[in-house]
Amino acid sequence: MYTPEQISAEYSRWCGHPLKDGDLKELESIAGNDAEITDRFYRDLEFGTGGLRGVIGAGTNRINVHTVAKATQGLSNYLLKDFDSPSVAIAYDSRIKSDLFARTAAAVFAANGIKVYLYSELMPTPALSFAVRYLKTSAGVVVTASHNPSKYNGYKVYGSDGCQITLEAAAKVLAEIEKTDVFGEVKFGNFEEELEKGSIEYIGEDLITAYINAVSSQAIRSQEIDKNVSIVYTPLNGAGLKCVTRTLKENGYTNILVVPEQRDPDGNFPTCPYPNPEIREALEVGLKFAKEQRSDILIATDPDCDRMGIAIKDGDDYTLMTGNQVGVLLFDYIAKSRIEKGTMPKNPVAVKTIVTTEMVAKLAEKYGVELRNVLTGFKFIGEQILWLEEKGEEDRYIFGFEESYGYLTGGYVRDKDGVDAALMVCEMFAYYKGMGLSLADVLNNLYKEHGCFINSLKSFTFEGASGFATMKQIMSDLRTSPVKTAAGKKLYALSDYESSRITYADGKKEAITLPKSNVIKFDFEDDITVVARPSGTEPKLKLYFSVKAESVDSANVLTKKITDELTELINRY
Repeated sequence: MYTPEQISAEYSRWCGHPLKDGDLKELESIAGNDAEITDRFYRDLEFGTGGLRGVIGAGTNRINVHTVAKATQGLSNYLLKDFDSPSVAIAYDSRIKSDLFARTAAAVFAANGIKVYLYSELMPTPALSFAVRYLKTSAGVVVTASHNPSKYNGYKVYGSDGCQITLEAAAKVLAEIEKTDVFGEVKFGNFEEELEKGSIEYIGEDLITAYINAVSSQAIRSQEIDKNVSIVYTPLNGAGLKCVTRTLKENGYTNILVVPEQRDPDGNFPTCPYPNPEIREALEVGLKFAKEQRSDILIATDPDCDRMGIAIKDGDDYTLMTGNQVGVLLFDYIAKSRIEKGTMPKNPVAVKTIVTTEMVAKLAEKYGVELRNVLTGFKFIGEQILWLEEKGEEDRYIFGFEESYGYLTGGYVRDKDGVDAALMVCEMFAYYKGMGLSLADVLNNLYKEHGCFINSLKSFTFEGASGFATMKQIMSDLRTSPVKTAAGKKLYALSDYESSRITYADGKKEAITLPKSNVIKFDFEDDITVVARPSGTEPKLKLYFSVKAESVDSANVLTKKITDELTELINRY
């Protein structure tokens, strides 16, 4: 964080420098407004394994052509040190200035002598992961802020394996970025000139077809189900339209209707200010359209099409399913279907994050699948696939998912894939419909067999410099003065992933083997857990609640009690 003197000096420097985007003249309008200036310049936009993400605008704590170019120069310096002839693939979504930031990055890479392959149209984030592996590039970049509100954009970096960059690589890139002056040391190339020279090359339709074919290869029951189910799909004005609809149609699902108001790319997201398929408000327009069409299922993907949410017809209304519920259903369906078809590999592996439902462990035990737990973030799931691939065992991986609506059924990419998820959900839905079962019926049967696991998430927003400091204080206090009870249940273990230590109520300590991360997990009696972590992409503190009970109603009552208790605690700050 910068001192007030540094903030003032940096603001003056930006005001005095010719900026490459006319919209950055907003700096003139905040002259004399210390709060606005501080918010834009109190720090550099943080770069980590998720790359950059921030509010679009002028300043060091904003995402703009200059902060994007600086990050690209730092990444270029890193690649030039580690690769003899580096190359990069770039994709972008529908967000405001995504195309500008993608061209800016391409031009900086090209000016540094790095070959660039750029998608010529909006593409899902997983298509970038696929391109990196297909083209064997040294790295990849996708310009997106995923499901954040429209005022945000971002810059995600991928390694040569198609995974988001590792903690070690991110640290090296960050070191290069921090050494780079935002104005004096960035090589700005001319996009059109670099394109004409061949330093920048557009990715062709053949690669897009290869990606869709790879997704299609994940289907299990291609020939034995009635695919004439009525599907309503919404890309939420994002990048998923082409790949999702083409994949479904090429796999025989032709009864597809797209929500008209959310069909075309629009970074303002006029009908869903928070374009996240996890929340009902984002799906209201789609739900209304689905009701009008009397469709069987509504499928939604977020703006960069790596997340997918669904709503299923329930009488005259629709029921939204959570990421945990869909993940449980998909895992159960994939495991039993592959066993039935004789395609289950020897020693199969599934992967989930530590905040994802523990119900998966019950299913893994039932089907003889090794279940691996990793830190929050799909990059850690991708890392597990990489390790299997390095041992020649990639085929052992059958499924990975996280509670935040991210799923992947194969190793053809190394990130969550909303296109793959849409295809597999449609197959699963059609299969059960042919048996006279709804997805709710199947889930309830699983609850009866394994116990009712209910998971929920509560987010607390802390914006600006003061909010950042508050989140830091809350996490510190939770470590030094942990919550001792929740809904009357006693704490029996505290897992601190930053210190890599589990402390039990009896004083016993145990090491955590996962990488260090700013995460705290509270384990209470009777299978109740609470996980606290700051978001890596938004100014939010997230609390994940998990309870197990005999029924949905009793689980919901218990969840509410625990949530209320922790909310009261956080709201004291």
